[in-house]
Amino acid sequence: MKILAIDTLHCDAGWRNFSYVKITTDEDIVGYSEYNESYGSKGVSGVIEKLVPVLVGRDALANEVVFAHLYAMTRQAPGGINAQAIAAIENALLDVKAKAFGVSVASLLGGAMRDRLRLYWSHCGTYRVNERTAQYMEKPMLKSLDDVKELGAEVRERGFTGLKCNTYMFGENRYVHSPGFGPTRNSAQVPELNAERDVINAITGQIEAFREGAGPDVDLLLDLNFNFKTEGYIKITRALAPYDMFWCEMDIFNPEVLAMIRSASPMPIASCESLYGIREFRSYFAHQSMDVAIIDVPWNGAWQSYKIAAMADAHEVNVAPHNFYGHLSTMMSAQFCAAVPNFRIMEIDIDDVPWKDDLVTHPPEIVDGHLIVSDRPGWGTDINEDAIKAHPPK
Repeated sequence: MKILAIDTLHCDAGWRNFSYVKITTDEDIVGYSEYNESYGSKGVSGVIEKLVPVLVGRDALANEVVFAHLYAMTRQAPGGINAQAIAAIENALLDVKAKAFGVSVASLLGGAMRDRLRLYWSHCGTYRVNERTAQYMEKPMLKSLDDVKELGAEVRERGFTGLKCNTYMFGENRYVHSPGFGPTRNSAQVPELNAERDVINAITGQIEAFREGAGPDVDLLLDLNFNFKTEGYIKITRALAPYDMFWCEMDIFNPEVLAMIRSASPMPIASCESLYGIREFRSYFAHQSMDVAIIDVPWNGAWQSYKIAAMADAHEVNVAPHNFYGHLSTMMSAQFCAAVPNFRIMEIDIDDVPWKDDLVTHPPEIVDGHLIVSDRPGWGTDINEDAIKAHPPK
């Protein structure tokens, strides 16, 4: 089976675009994958298009051969958008291969060990703080800690057993505190990444509000991203000690420092969602830097992600997917999670644009806060290209 064509598809997703790779073969089998260039990855589509000429005519079932070839071609500029482009191609090839054999991608990875995956509601409140994104989703805005309590109750009532939030600053100047990603309304925090008293108080206040609204049986997770330095991460984890957190998540490109923070933290530490490949993850495992390794399947490719999970297992570390994208990405991550022995919990964005379900042939099935793993061939869903065309990208 040969690769005939590789195309990229894009559609409007409100405050960002969704992007997909489509691989067409000479045996009329089509494979899809989802990738994202709306968050810090501008140019992935261009890299994919530059790689197409060396792939047309290649064996569509030889995903590891294709990966090795593309990795060698980009060796002098590893990671980043090169890695994301290669992963998008690998994932679409896995969809082709699984469909050719009439099995799920999890079967290619050794078989599904579970048919249900526990979920946590990610970015719980994040998109509701901003007026523009709340309007896209047709959801009420999050304006106060009372609204946070109500949202916590909504999570519980909808059957979820975990939620993850970011840092919300209320008051006249309402915003999501995220200086690590560049200028915001709170521009005084850029480039300084300091955990000042008002920020720590805001974090503890919102965790307390979520706990009151969600009740005692919903696990609470906090994502601090790249927004602080070592001192700040330690101060925040210590301030949250009374709240029995499921984990505190943070991103640091220094495994020794992350290991030091973990040793000082009263709660589990999750990290590594921004790393690429076994070589970047290796030193984090060697330094015992985190309790849970977060692996981005669209960024790494499911086949390579499985290798990272195996390395994590050898170091007695659980894994969880980084998954804040569209439905195809969720189904991709679900196949990965089903196949690894050291799965912890799966991320999913519940708040989103109303037409999200229309973009795929089979939206994720969620029952009692768990995702039901598909055993349909490939990822278990395809892209609805007519729906994609109906929502042209911005």
